[in-house]
Amino acid sequence: MKINVVGSSGSGKSTLGQHLARALALPYIELDALFWQPNWTPAPDPEFFEHITSALSAPGWVLDGNYDRTRPIKWANVEVVIWLDLPAWRILLQVLKRTLRRSLKAEVLWAGNRETLRKALFSRDSILLWAITSLGPIRRRYQAMMVDPSWAHIQFVRIQTQQALTTLRADPRAFLSAVSKAKAVE
Repeated sequence: MKINVVGSSGSGKSTLGQHLARALALPYIELDALFWQPNWTPAPDPEFFEHITSALSAPGWVLDGNYDRTRPIKWANVEVVIWLDLPAWRILLQVLKRTLRRSLKAEVLWAGNRETLRKALFSRDSILLWAITSLGPIRRRYQAMMVDPSWAHIQFVRIQTQQALTTLRADPRAFLSAVSKAKAVE
């Protein structure tokens, strides 16, 4: 199975992606880990795309991340796209809690990078500001992609409630099977 977990910053993509990878015994791939280099330097696109192509050469995987410009690569063979579209208040609370935890514990992220409270909350590169301003555009893009014939080969799963997320986490195989059967009936 090839799954891409998408959604805005703070929606829980990494947490769900890691859980699904363990539950389904599939490799977990995090786009941020392929993109960020030391000192928060972005990888040049040719290098980034090469890393993605290589990572997705496995027969199955769980990929976490958006990066719109990577869509032709990551969605060429994806089977399921799980869109975490939880309420805005929940996403903002999650990104704030995550940022505080990472900053206060000096957690090492991709390529040795760390978040700081100053940069994460009080700069124009603020992850909180990014989460607030990108939520609407992300929603509009994924709503459009779900009905775009270009992506008809993909099974889209839109998770909008904590209950649906809990059900998915409890038994991913059964949840995905039920969703697949429901789409086949449509």
